[in-house]
Amino acid sequence: MKAVILAAGEGIRLRPLTLTRPKHLIAIGGRPILEHILNSLKVAGLNEALIIAHYMADKLQQFFDNGSRFGIELKYKLQDGVRGTADAAVLARSYVDEDFLLIYGDLVVTPDIVKKVIGFHEEEKPDVTMAVAPVEHPEHYGIVKLDDSHVTDIVEKPSPERASTNLANAGMYVLSPEIFEKIEQTPLSKRKEQEITDSLRLLIQEEKSILAVRIPGEEWLDIGRPWDLLEANRRILNMLESTVNGEIEEGTHLIGPIVVAKGARVRSGAYVEGPVFIDRNSDIGPNCYIRPHTGIGKNVRIGNGCEIKNSIIMDKTHIGHLSYVGDSVIGEDCNLGAGTTVANFRLDSKSVRMIINGKVVDSERRKLGVILGDSVKTGINTLFMPGVKVGHNSQIGPNLVISRDVPSNAFLLLKQEIEQREIRD
Repeated sequence: MKAVILAAGEGIRLRPLTLTRPKHLIAIGGRPILEHILNSLKVAGLNEALIIAHYMADKLQQFFDNGSRFGIELKYKLQDGVRGTADAAVLARSYVDEDFLLIYGDLVVTPDIVKKVIGFHEEEKPDVTMAVAPVEHPEHYGIVKLDDSHVTDIVEKPSPERASTNLANAGMYVLSPEIFEKIEQTPLSKRKEQEITDSLRLLIQEEKSILAVRIPGEEWLDIGRPWDLLEANRRILNMLESTVNGEIEEGTHLIGPIVVAKGARVRSGAYVEGPVFIDRNSDIGPNCYIRPHTGIGKNVRIGNGCEIKNSIIMDKTHIGHLSYVGDSVIGEDCNLGAGTTVANFRLDSKSVRMIINGKVVDSERRKLGVILGDSVKTGINTLFMPGVKVGHNSQIGPNLVISRDVPSNAFLLLKQEIEQREIRD
């Protein structure tokens, strides 16, 4: 069976991280989101996949190439614009000639889930199999109505009182080539896009057999908002097995599952509590505390006396000595001055809110730090308040308290008045 991966979206809700990369290349657990999907497909027995791309498609194709590095044969089709999941899926028409797996490219799924969906389809032989997963907030998802295992309707983001179940469309289907005919008949949605769920409704109206297979929520995650990256990173790192190929100086303490890649160096006095991933040529310490669920990219420098907790630190970033970063995502090539501190907990103990696509959204996380785009620089003793985002290529002067979002290419400097007096006896 071949796979078709939808990876065309812009990832607007993940800005500023997606201003400089497609969301499918954001690293979680040391590897891009899409690489984890490819690995799950490969382990599940699939060895061919078509990637439907649009936004920064060249970066996706450059990174994954023909798939030989990942043990799976890859081909690509380009979607002309962001016109919906059905418009993207129809590009696979010339690629498949039998039942195929269609999967969204921003999911975290285990190989067992992929096997379960394919195995269910091969055993039951319906016209369509779709995966559904339980969610806490049905109003944020497409909710699937069932009669036993038969799909009777798909309702997009129903209000809480209209949600008849908590089973969300999990973004993974086994389809036959018949779906392409239905896509041609699919009208535009309110967003002026062709949605694959509308194509499935046409099949439901024809009383075709569409069956749902339930998958456990803990083995599936839809990455849509910045804090989802931290949850995805946590889940991936929880499966980590220790591998130490880098240099570990005497006096270093490694506790729990930890990966230290070739060329990385952990200096004396560092206390690393896994699961933690440290990629190639990174330099940690001395006297640092790297706490669980931290992923550190390539060529990263963590200075003396720093504490990093439950965070994603991307490639080529430098975190100056005596800094604290917690529950945060730090983009590539950032330079945090000495004493930079991230506040990740509100004084009133309420959950942290963040502005997403112009709206204030409750993360429902009691601890959430900052999201920094690429190439952000801070002066010494910069303080970030919880839930702040900073756009790429911005510079923040010393001793500033950042309590609001900062746009890209901004320069912030604290003005102060100095009164000088003569000292008299």
